[in-house]
Amino acid sequence: MTVNSIGEYIREQREQAKISMRQLAQTAGVSNPYLSQIERGLRKPSADILQQIAKGLRISAEALYVQAGILEDRPADSGVRSALLADPQLSERQKQVLMEIYESFRRENAAAAEGAEATVDDDTLAELAPGSPGAEGDALEAAAMEAAAAMEAEAAAEAAQATDQQTVTSSRPDSASD
Repeated sequence: MTVNSIGEYIREQREQAKISMRQLAQTAGVSNPYLSQIERGLRKPSADILQQIAKGLRISAEALYVQAGILEDRPADSGVRSALLADPQLSERQKQVLMEIYESFRRENAAAAEGAEATVDDDTLAELAPGSPGAEGDALEAAAMEAAAAMEAEAAAEAAQATDQQTVTSSRPDSASD
């Protein structure tokens, strides 16, 4: 990756998060001119600065390290990480939860693949199947359900707040006539 592409990526993430350059610079603990130079491709940020910027953007530092060429992207990514990080309809919290679930499934599959080097019989497959007693799949299913419930609760809270605001707004003329 070129220096310019990391700057472009940071700018895109900042704009998607609707954060001003000044806000991000302050949150990341860097100067506004320095952040501007990074975004324009004039400066190459260190791994520490990238970590601070990632924190300010509420994205994973790994995503910035990959964009900057500090880390190699995992070969079996299939674009899932990039798609999640680029989706403007997901909150940063939702992106983080989905990335954690995705990574846990990848780790489980990698562990299963390592174990599959030996001959795999039906009993082994039954042990690895999600939902079977003692399987790691149970924990992953529970985490996925918990994440989904958290997202639903967050959406319900936002909807309730919007409804409350509409109720307050629509009840004001009625209360004035009392």
